[in-house]
Amino acid sequence: MEPIEKEQTNTSLFIKVGIVVLSLIMIIGFGIKILPSAITVSNIGSKRDLPIYCVNTEQKKVALSFDAAWGNEDTQNILDILAKYNVKVTFFMTGEWVNKYPEDVKAIAAAGHDLGNHSENHKQMSQLTQEQCVEEIMKAHNRVKELTGIDMTLFRPPYGDYNNTLVGAARDCKYYTIQWDVDSLDWKDYGVDSITKIVIDNKHLGNGSIILMHNGAKYTPDALEAVIVGLQDKGYEILPISQLIYTGQYTVDHTGRQFEK
Repeated sequence: MEPIEKEQTNTSLFIKVGIVVLSLIMIIGFGIKILPSAITVSNIGSKRDLPIYCVNTEQKKVALSFDAAWGNEDTQNILDILAKYNVKVTFFMTGEWVNKYPEDVKAIAAAGHDLGNHSENHKQMSQLTQEQCVEEIMKAHNRVKELTGIDMTLFRPPYGDYNNTLVGAARDCKYYTIQWDVDSLDWKDYGVDSITKIVIDNKHLGNGSIILMHNGAKYTPDALEAVIVGLQDKGYEILPISQLIYTGQYTVDHTGRQFEK
């Protein structure tokens, strides 16, 4: 074979090899590119079961809630301030708190506030089995039922800690699982001005917000009046959670916002 023919043959072979290599690179690259989408599709079946963090509404309404797991020294003071402004709220109580302070539970109910379930023992419930979650919820439920005759329907997980098992267990117990989108951070004892500012100027505060406070926090009673006035000055009506959420057909988006179907 003449040298020029050898060169043409080598060139042709090089081009063919190059095409094959380039094709392989494109196939591999395409596979890498579509991999995240494929993973996303495969995860659809394991979608997280979210509680209600806030409610989608065009009305200027918010809900104020108190977790009651320790202490009762300020409970009556809080009830007096709420009565002064004719505001109804939601109290999430542990079974242990109910057992220690039954007269406070009766006073909360008599004043027309929501009674909410905060579990029996304030455990980290994402670490429990479904059966244990049901037991924690229903022990507190039955305590309040026996004491007041009220069947509670609102549940807040201790520490705000939850997983699909817990939310499903609460649903089986005929409860709506409730979180919050505005945390007053009153439990950090930063002071009255701090609590007020954190709530009133909170970037998440808006129509349908659920606000978290604690009946046993040091500065909460002194801050409560300023929080109520601040919310009302912004045009918000303050409701108990039972009057804010949708109790019929609804969906919850990836942010925890509840939408009516």
